[in-house]
This record gives sequence, C-alpha cells and structure tokens, in this order.
Amino acid sequence: MVKEPVIFQVSGYQNSGKTTLVNKLISGLKEKGLSVITIKHHGHGGKPETPGGKDSSSHIESGAAASLVEGGGRLLLQAEKKSWSLEEQIRIALQLQPDVVLIEGHKKASFPKALLLRSDKDLYLMEDLTNICALFCWEDKVFKHKTADLETPFFSIRDPKGPEWIIEYLVGESKKRR
Repeated sequence: MVKEPVIFQVSGYQNSGKTTLVNKLISGLKEKGLSVITIKHHGHGGKPETPGGKDSSSHIESGAAASLVEGGGRLLLQAEKKSWSLEEQIRIALQLQPDVVLIEGHKKASFPKALLLRSDKDLYLMEDLTNICALFCWEDKVFKHKTADLETPFFSIRDPKGPEWIIEYLVGESKKRR
C-alpha cells in the first residue's frame, strides 16, 4: 500500500522569500528522513528556460511530448504541451512516492499553505486565500498589528522558529499517513 504524501504550499508574491523558505524546508525535512519533491510555478511569464544545445531539449523542439535523461542516479524530465494543471504536476510527482510535496506558488490552490506577506499591501491575501497554516511577515508593523488576534501561527520572516514550526507540522502530518 502506497501512503499519500503531505502536500504543502508556500505562497506569496515575487521576492517575498518563497524560494528561501522552500529551501530551508527541504533541508530540514531531509534531516528528519523525509523525501521531498517540489513543484514551482514559473510566474515570470512564458516558458521556463531549458538547457540549450542538449539532446533532450532538441527532442522537445522536434516535437516530443516528453524527454527523460538519466545519468548517475539523476533523472531529468522535460515535457511539453499547451499547459499543465497543478493536479497533473502533482500526479507526476506522486509517481516518485515522496513523503512531502512542496508547492512554491499556485496561490489559489486549496492545499495547506504558508503565506508570506511583504507589506501591508499584501494583507488582502489573508482573505482571498484558503487553508493558511502559517503567516510570515516582512514588516514588523504588519506583523504586530494585523496578526495579533489570529489563531494562525505567525512569524517574522527573520524568525528561525517559522521554518522549524512548518517542518514539525509536516513531519507530524507525514506520520499520520504511514
């Protein structure tokens, strides 16, 4: 029987610290013995860059729907079609049987998430997004004023207890699924 992985999002606008937080979570979860797969939303418009001049890229350019390259235990996948839903990306990730799938971006998806707020201009996201499990704030004034009466755990972006809290949350959720 294959266990279901924990799926968790890290959401916020560009330059809010999502990638930095995701990298801390990956390291911490690996230290706890969990395998992690990430899905990142390319929010810069257009297609993400692919390694030019490589056979796998030329296969895609020639019309292949997907190209896999393996060497030394590393598997690279490039796949091309008009668009990929988050659900399709998760199904692909699940084939590798991770303990945790971390999604960077895809704010509107309904998975449990950490929300990173750069300034008070981002506060509306607290109302617009669902399933917020933790808040991270860049500005202390936002941090103190707007989060004072919330039940959701909140952290300054500089507080190492924030990533630690998420890691423990994910470890606990993973144990429930074993």
